[in-house]
Amino acid sequence: MAISQLAILNRTRNLITKTLKNPSSTKSISTFTFLSQDSLLAADPFPLPPNPATGSPLYNENWRNPIPATVPSSSSIIPIGFGISTASRIQMMSQTLDRDGLLNVFSDWMTSQRWGDMKELFEYWVRSLDSNGKPNKPDVNLYNHYLRANLMSGITAADLLDLVVQMEDFNVVPNTASFNLVLKAMFQAREAEAAHKLIERMLQTGKESLPDDESYELIILMLLGSDQVGAALKYIDLTLKSGNILSMRVFSECVSRCTRGRRLDTLVSIIERCKAMDQNKALCPAWTMCNFMAELAIQEDNSKLAFYALEFMAKWIARGEIARPPVILSVDEGLIVSMLGTAGRTYDSRLLDASWAILRRSLREKNPNPESYLGKIYAYASLGSLQKAFMTLHEFESVYENCPSEVKEDFFSPFTSLSPLVVACSKKGFETLDSVYFQLEKLSGADPPYKSVAAMNCIVLGCANIWDLDRAYQTFEAMSSSFGLTPDIHSYNALMHAFGRLKKTHEAVKVFEHLVSLGVKPNFMSYSLLVDAHLINRDTKAALIVIDEMINAGFVPSKEMLKKVRRRCVREIDYESNDKVGSLAETHKVGMGTENRRNMLFNLEYNSDFPS
Repeated sequence: MAISQLAILNRTRNLITKTLKNPSSTKSISTFTFLSQDSLLAADPFPLPPNPATGSPLYNENWRNPIPATVPSSSSIIPIGFGISTASRIQMMSQTLDRDGLLNVFSDWMTSQRWGDMKELFEYWVRSLDSNGKPNKPDVNLYNHYLRANLMSGITAADLLDLVVQMEDFNVVPNTASFNLVLKAMFQAREAEAAHKLIERMLQTGKESLPDDESYELIILMLLGSDQVGAALKYIDLTLKSGNILSMRVFSECVSRCTRGRRLDTLVSIIERCKAMDQNKALCPAWTMCNFMAELAIQEDNSKLAFYALEFMAKWIARGEIARPPVILSVDEGLIVSMLGTAGRTYDSRLLDASWAILRRSLREKNPNPESYLGKIYAYASLGSLQKAFMTLHEFESVYENCPSEVKEDFFSPFTSLSPLVVACSKKGFETLDSVYFQLEKLSGADPPYKSVAAMNCIVLGCANIWDLDRAYQTFEAMSSSFGLTPDIHSYNALMHAFGRLKKTHEAVKVFEHLVSLGVKPNFMSYSLLVDAHLINRDTKAALIVIDEMINAGFVPSKEMLKKVRRRCVREIDYESNDKVGSLAETHKVGMGTENRRNMLFNLEYNSDFPS
């Protein structure tokens, strides 16, 4: 009998040991073959129950924790966690954690996104007692974790704001992070009006809850998203005034909204203020947005915005060059030509220099197109920087000196391509013309010498524009005598223009005959100037003879030329010549159009009899 009891005891001990080591292997007692029927006597007396004031979970009606406890006794053979729900385990955990321990648990659970467990643990913890028997009190940092858990659980902004109000029950003052969580809930629900009121409340409270970078970012994005650009710009202004950092997302959205709404001056102001602050100096919109800004600035002739757009593009180009692998970005040369035109129209030398610098960087050792040089000449001429304009002309001639003669003729025509330079040379009359002439004369004797037929042609045509025939003729002669240059077709055209404007048609014809005798081929401008000279003398028949010669030379009369002749025929009552003009227009398919409005004025009947 004793041997049988000993065997049963050994089997029971082995079973309990295995059960404690591996709780999952616990089996029902009814599955055992042998059951011990001997009663076990308690070796120690039972202890007293705990003090009810400690908030022990053994008491179902505790004043601090009225929730019934289901936690097993520490003396139980059944291990902790066996048959216990998650809520019970969280409730047990709340009894043993202090404030720092709870923060550590929250930090761990945030990584696994256990937001529901965080909420439940916090609610149990604030209803529990600490080691001194006093109620647990959270600080603002701990309570913000609770607010974040509620936010991530999908709570509404109104309910989250109610939780912020409940912080007063724990003598906790909400800080900026607390309100930012509410703003995030409002941002998700697109409650811009409520967010606006909350920000105003934050501005009126103490320093602990003043808006920060995140607060301003949320309200600005909400307002921009609801097309309240004016209110959003107000908060952008507050952000910059308070010294906060403007995020890239807010800056890009602000640029997008301002460009769409044509608020270019406002956008320029924001960019300037950002550049003045070290923390916002690196802000830069996307590459496509930079191009859109540049195009819009060109359309509106906003030189400041155009300059900032180029500056942003230069940053992107620099970033691309140092990237690995490098990203090659280039600005479209046509855009740069338009930028040069904007610089000339707005008289902005800074935009001119920036445009040319970024063009050179984009081309990467390649030569710019002729249109770029002409745009630069136009900009310098508009600014009155004639010396730089002629230096650009010299560079232009050096780069394209070997191009075909027909192409060069178009590039260096003072009547078309170089017309802005001609206008700039004659802006102050003979004073400017003489100054440019003496500078060119001085440069012709330099080392290396600079001699340019195109530059001299600009002076000749400039003299013609101010009706100074003597200076024009002297400059034309000086080209060969003083500078050692051979006049080209533009030189003769400029001299014909000078004679024609003063009704010296005979002399203009002599110039034309002279250039033909020298073997210089007249161009379309030569015939056009000769036609104008005859029309000034009211000689429509001679003008038509020149047009016939032009047609025989292979040129087609333009609409403008034929309309000039037709007007003179009407005024001179030369119907025969008028019919011939119509025949020429029909032959060469030139649409003359109607002049009904002009005819209405021409056929007005004046009456001096007034009604009494």
